[in-house]
Amino acid sequence: MCDCGEPRWGWGHCALSPMLLLSLLLSAAPFGLLGEKTRQVSLEVIPSWLGSPQNLLHIRAVGTNSTLHYVWSSLGPPAVVLMATNTPHSTLSVNWSLLLSPEPDGGLMVLPKDSIQFSSAVVFTKLLEFDSTNISDVAAKPPGKPYLPYSLADFSWNNISDSLDPTTLTATFRGHPIHDPTRAFANGSLAFRVQAFSRTSRPAQPPRLLHTADTCQLEVALVGASPRGNHSLFGLEVATLGQGPECPSMQKQHSIDDEYAPAVFQLDQLLWGSPPSGFVQWRPVAFSQKQGGRESALPCQASLLHPTLAYPLPQSPIVRAFFGSQNNFCAFNLTCGASTGPGYWDQHYLSWSMLLGVGPPPVDALSPLVLGIMAVALGAPGLMLLGGGLVLLLRHKQHSEYSSIN
Repeated sequence: MCDCGEPRWGWGHCALSPMLLLSLLLSAAPFGLLGEKTRQVSLEVIPSWLGSPQNLLHIRAVGTNSTLHYVWSSLGPPAVVLMATNTPHSTLSVNWSLLLSPEPDGGLMVLPKDSIQFSSAVVFTKLLEFDSTNISDVAAKPPGKPYLPYSLADFSWNNISDSLDPTTLTATFRGHPIHDPTRAFANGSLAFRVQAFSRTSRPAQPPRLLHTADTCQLEVALVGASPRGNHSLFGLEVATLGQGPECPSMQKQHSIDDEYAPAVFQLDQLLWGSPPSGFVQWRPVAFSQKQGGRESALPCQASLLHPTLAYPLPQSPIVRAFFGSQNNFCAFNLTCGASTGPGYWDQHYLSWSMLLGVGPPPVDALSPLVLGIMAVALGAPGLMLLGGGLVLLLRHKQHSEYSSIN
């Protein structure tokens, strides 16, 4: 349940000094919120004026003094635009004729415009695949010989209305390549499962990310697709808008507690602004089985976030419609798995989860078990000092009671 250095993929134990334990305890502050502990959340598929499904999902989370809007879409590559307003009455406006045109600028708006306090976007542009045969270094970059990536802008997606569940606040985009000459996806699919939350909680299944009413969760699952190698590793290229000319910051948050995700002592975070106005948060772990657990956990590696001016990204119509023709995108690659141990090849299954939200990211509080261990570790020296002091006090008292002998 503890670690004394960099996060590792193992289940050993180590000793922590009382002072380090105390500093970690003090740093485990309660998670921050945008100001709303609960929200009234609704999911809506925005109908197209053409009558055909265009897969535009609007999540609206209304609080006492603010509203969060998440607009997910599989028009072009899968993408989400997130917006926070300072009024509970802000609304989403969609102009389909503009949105589906070659110049979609202005096709997506939140009204009133002056109520918007924060906005950004995340785009999932490519599904990556690497041949990890004869690669022993887990942190190798690239993690093997790259195959030609799958462009997610060239996928065909299901009608999201069929998967919308207002009870669980979930919806799933499920797709496969439009052109699949090798029939790798004949029996497979890539799914993006979106879930919203009305209050603070934690899922029962790993990686058990702590969510609040200011967040929504994305689970990406590759299921049943045939790999192009015997030891293929998969990953995603993820792009986001920079804040001005600079890329958002990437941070690693370490912990001594792995109760919620065994053997994972780290949270990775992408932060917009300082202090953060929004974030993406994930544990560097994926799973090769649907019921994720320690035996199916795969390490994930994220590359450095870099500007994408050197090469063009597939255009997301909803991002272009809301932000205009901005080109200050930054991207990173996330790759999961290693050449040894469990892998996608076991059951042709791979899942990875992330949180997306507004305001500062949630911070895990220490679990009761770790707090108990820390209490014992911190209390033992204090008890020893107290016991030693009592012994010295009693001895001094005994000597003081002796009468002098002439």
